[in-house]
Amino acid sequence: MIDAGRHSILGIFIHAVDYETAVARIVAAARERRGLAVSALAVHGLMTGALDAEHKYRLNRFDLLVPDGQPVRWALNLLYGCRLAERVYGPALMHKVCARAAREGLALYFYGGTEEILARMKSRLEAPYPGIRIAGMEASKFRRLTPAEKEEALERIRNSGASMVAIGLGCPRQEIWAYEARVGLAIPVLAVGAAFPFTAGTVRQAPPRLQKWGLEWAFRWYMEPRLWRRYLFLNPAYVFLLALQACGLRSFRPDGRRPSAEVLYG
Repeated sequence: MIDAGRHSILGIFIHAVDYETAVARIVAAARERRGLAVSALAVHGLMTGALDAEHKYRLNRFDLLVPDGQPVRWALNLLYGCRLAERVYGPALMHKVCARAAREGLALYFYGGTEEILARMKSRLEAPYPGIRIAGMEASKFRRLTPAEKEEALERIRNSGASMVAIGLGCPRQEIWAYEARVGLAIPVLAVGAAFPFTAGTVRQAPPRLQKWGLEWAFRWYMEPRLWRRYLFLNPAYVFLLALQACGLRSFRPDGRRPSAEVLYG
């Protein structure tokens, strides 16, 4: 197990851990019925916090932010000598948690995606993880929830008997959801990126070699051209700001600004 501490990248505190440590923390919290807000951040997710004071505040109050993207892992190694051999990729983390949960009889709740994605994902989780307990699956409404809808959603999860909940709403909506729901749910809440459509097979994952080289973004841009703004602007901005941090030319404060209102998505 690797735990090299919590370090600031552009003012966002990322935990330098491996899969084993991340899964152990999540499962321990699930067993103890203890809240734990978790997200796997690639460059896009990290930059949403670095460029927005309110979202920075949210992210830095997560219990566990793991380096989903290779460039985030490289930054931890470069700036802090963490010597992480691999990233903690959100979709892979979800599957490792599912495997462990199946072995230990811990029930999972899945929130997000479409009805089609959830139906296909269910069959693709039950086959490799015999005995997996799915307490519930709920599709996204693809809009903000009213306060009443928010409480009803949390109540459904609480009443389902789930030991943990995986959120697949896309970044940054899923991180906002996890931040705002973490108090009302005394179980781990995992924001897992594109794990839902990847598992369902509705979106193709990048080949392993491109993932290893940190070029997954290029493959996703090719497959999903609508994401062009994310990669055209945020990737160069990340490299530029990281260079300033590495050279000591700029420091990035981690405090952020408390959100003025709840904006829970569903």
